[in-house]
Amino acid sequence: MKILGLSAFYHDSAAALIIDGEIIAAAQEERFTRKKFDSGFPSQSIQFCLEKAGLQLSDLDEIVYYEKPFLSFERLLQSIIATAPRSLLTFLSAMPIWMREKLDTRGTLKKKFQKQFPGVVLPAITFSQHHLSHAASAFYPSPFESAAILCLDGVGEWACTTAWVGHGNKIESLWEMHFPHSLGMLYSAFTYFCGFKVNSGEYKLMGLAPYGKPIFAQKIKDNLLDIKEDGSFRLNMDYFSFASSLKMTNQKFADLFGVEVRQPESAMTQIYKDLAASIQQVTEEIMVRLARTIRRDSGQENLCLSGGVALNCVANGIIARENIFKNIWIQPAAGDAGSALGAALASYYLQHEKTREVQKPDSMKAAFLGPIFSNDEIRNFLIEVGAHFEELSHDNLLQLATKDLMDQKVVGWFQGSMEYGPRSLGARSILGDPRDPQMQSRMNLKIKYRESFRPFAPIVLAEKVSNVYQDNFDNPYMLLVTHVKETHAKSLPAVTHVDGSARIQAVSQNENPLLHDLLKSFEAATGCPVLVNTSFNVRGEPIVCSPKDALRCFIQTEMDSLFLGSFYLKKENQKFSRDDRRWRVRYELD
Repeated sequence: MKILGLSAFYHDSAAALIIDGEIIAAAQEERFTRKKFDSGFPSQSIQFCLEKAGLQLSDLDEIVYYEKPFLSFERLLQSIIATAPRSLLTFLSAMPIWMREKLDTRGTLKKKFQKQFPGVVLPAITFSQHHLSHAASAFYPSPFESAAILCLDGVGEWACTTAWVGHGNKIESLWEMHFPHSLGMLYSAFTYFCGFKVNSGEYKLMGLAPYGKPIFAQKIKDNLLDIKEDGSFRLNMDYFSFASSLKMTNQKFADLFGVEVRQPESAMTQIYKDLAASIQQVTEEIMVRLARTIRRDSGQENLCLSGGVALNCVANGIIARENIFKNIWIQPAAGDAGSALGAALASYYLQHEKTREVQKPDSMKAAFLGPIFSNDEIRNFLIEVGAHFEELSHDNLLQLATKDLMDQKVVGWFQGSMEYGPRSLGARSILGDPRDPQMQSRMNLKIKYRESFRPFAPIVLAEKVSNVYQDNFDNPYMLLVTHVKETHAKSLPAVTHVDGSARIQAVSQNENPLLHDLLKSFEAATGCPVLVNTSFNVRGEPIVCSPKDALRCFIQTEMDSLFLGSFYLKKENQKFSRDDRRWRVRYELD
């Protein structure tokens, strides 16, 4: 059975293909269009999935959309009516697109497919529910026969937080919390207030938090929300505008903290750092309480997490350290992009009642589910554009990469299949020496062109995690934060945040043999089993997908060298001009 799952028309569109329950391919549309968080119809992602499997559209048994648009429209309409006349602008901006495309999503999808695949008879188009798609993406690929499932995001149709129990091929609902009482919306309100973009800047707020003190945490709990012992809560909507306008907060919110909304790109003063620290602490408290509640209600010893809030790796790390559950597994594409996969899996197991076989360590294939380019394809491209390169053996590649890293060079690393989800996990990465105290600032300002406070994550040999870090998190998806041991705190300045924390990725031989070999080579030469790993892109640009994207990013930044498959490029040997229109990076300040 061949099922294509889709996420589209909101943010971070994606497509995912499963065949007889096996995850074959998955990718976000932004990687192909180079438009960050692209919300359009994922035509190129769909084409990629079909081509990877060698299928035609007519070979599919079903296409599943990740939510039920009519229920989302019902929520939007009720919110507009309840907050009228303040919601007039929301009504005027939202209704045209709903009338034109979203209300009849099935009809819109048919038109899009027919335009891309003229004359093809379409398979059935069905619909999942938003949070069920999240839950399915979290449970079915997990290594657990049974588990509790917690999904937290901004909003689906009505649900914002949901609890489930998964067993075998079944997922059953325990309880849910409804809009507008949303942890994701609360965190996004502070994201907006601190001058970052909603639905894309939340991770910046998390990175900013350690620079502040949670001095406003009690004020948040006294005024903005009422938190119960079980983690459920209600927002005081007197301070928020997201249910009635195009803004997240209002003047009463600003007056509460004695400061106005920070303008993007303006100075980051201490009060915004303290606000970030405060909402982060409140978020952690709520998530821990919810985890304890679902543990009690489900009786399960395993936990699966998904939804955009599940990308809050600091809170995830706290839940893990609290030992509320014996094991935790988090969907690496926890946001709406991952719901494309969840929608397909939900249909396969729940609607078609197929048998589920649990796989270890999971069935996500280390999230390497995107496009891959052969050495022949890369070689032909480099020759065509006139690049200067060397072709290397495996051993020579490791030797040269290790030498460049030891020489404090910034290294582009483009290998294998592209990652699915928001993290670069060693396929589309920029690497550096974590021992260099200047590496963090250099990468931020000269490579990534982003804010100086943003931390970088360490990749570490899976077998050496406990040697360097306080928690032995064997997590390959960079979704748990721990703290560096005192013995290593000063020796890893480039990947240790201001509070001593680190969002680690454990790299194993089985899941990423080439990157594991590089870490082993670097450790043999330096005694350090850790490298800096950041996503292969500049600020405001999606992670690179193709060799052309990688070369463009390499040319436009102060990256020193590039390992493109088996090929080695040194910046000093290239004759490309940054001003050449072919190599301009398309990005917007995010």
